[in-house]
Amino acid sequence: MDVKQTAEYLNMSVAWIYRDASNLGLAPYKFGRGRNAKIQFRVAEVKAWARQQRLS
Repeated sequence: MDVKQTAEYLNMSVAWIYRDASNLGLAPYKFGRGRNAKIQFRVAEVKAWARQQRLS
């Protein structure tokens, strides 16, 4: 999933994904270098993270 898809799935803003997601345990994967790097998330990890947040 890209950042926009992840934000829509979690019902959060894109800015929140860039700013806080990695601090809260959602691991991003970077493809490329520098300013043009693409950030993506694994679907299974996003779903597991969301499920864990609901239980807490």
